[in-house]
Amino acid sequence: MATPTAPLGGGPTVASLLAAASAQVDAIDAQALLLTALGRAAHDRAWLFAHGEDPLTPEAVAHYRSLVERRRHGEPLAYILGEREFFGLRLQVDARVLDPRADTETLVDWALECLATCAESSPRVLDLGTGSGAIALAIAHTAPSTSVTAVDASREALALAQANALRLGLKLRFAHGSWFDPVAGEEFDLVVSNPPYIAEDDPHLAALRHEPREALVSGADGLDDLRRIIATAPAHLAPGGWLLLEHGWNQAEAVRALLTEAGFESVQSRHDLAGIARCSGGRWRTSSAKLRQFGFSLPPQEAKDHE
Repeated sequence: MATPTAPLGGGPTVASLLAAASAQVDAIDAQALLLTALGRAAHDRAWLFAHGEDPLTPEAVAHYRSLVERRRHGEPLAYILGEREFFGLRLQVDARVLDPRADTETLVDWALECLATCAESSPRVLDLGTGSGAIALAIAHTAPSTSVTAVDASREALALAQANALRLGLKLRFAHGSWFDPVAGEEFDLVVSNPPYIAEDDPHLAALRHEPREALVSGADGLDDLRRIIATAPAHLAPGGWLLLEHGWNQAEAVRALLTEAGFESVQSRHDLAGIARCSGGRWRTSSAKLRQFGFSLPPQEAKDHE
């Protein structure tokens, strides 16, 4: 419900509050926060320009200033608003999960490309470390024929992801546990993940202090969880299945090397809108590759056929 404005001639106006706040935080953030303080949709910016001279109640002003202060101290805008738009879906987000970034849509785009070439009528998709459910829900919404499983080690994160799925009317399977543990013995046509990939001594972590550290940090070089996923994925990929991973801006070469070493083929990276190699992946192409991964040798003629 919108907070009523004060009588004409009252306190600060919409325009004056925005001007003051924009000196402290990004102007777009300042607008979204004011709309939220007034009980309006955060994207209804046209209202602000139409009501720039409207004075506001002291209560509305105090509420707005408290929101601006939270943003000024680095709290993600999505946490303050309680939502984030991702791949056209409006998701509930809070401090239980990472704030979904637009860069991660690169991973979803690539996943959808892979699914478009999958021979299965109902491709099996696994999202590891689902968090808010952003990746899994975007895939399930855009490719409704898929069977999507979303895994997370945090029960709190899973509860939020399930709430998002329910609100969006999307049917997914959710499982609690570490990486592949909850899906032992299962195979998938596509595995996607945006795992922790920041080094534990990275100086940029201070700016991310409001987000769950366990969803950000992965060992001395940031690659511990990526190594674990890549090493374990072959046992859970159908022949021809893809493993697609988001990683840090400077980790593409290392992740491609890990994929190649593990026996993946068609290893490559994809760039985000800023031109940064944001994701890397590879294809687990043949059943023979899986045999070699686990130390089995093919008969000479069969090995030759697969070269």
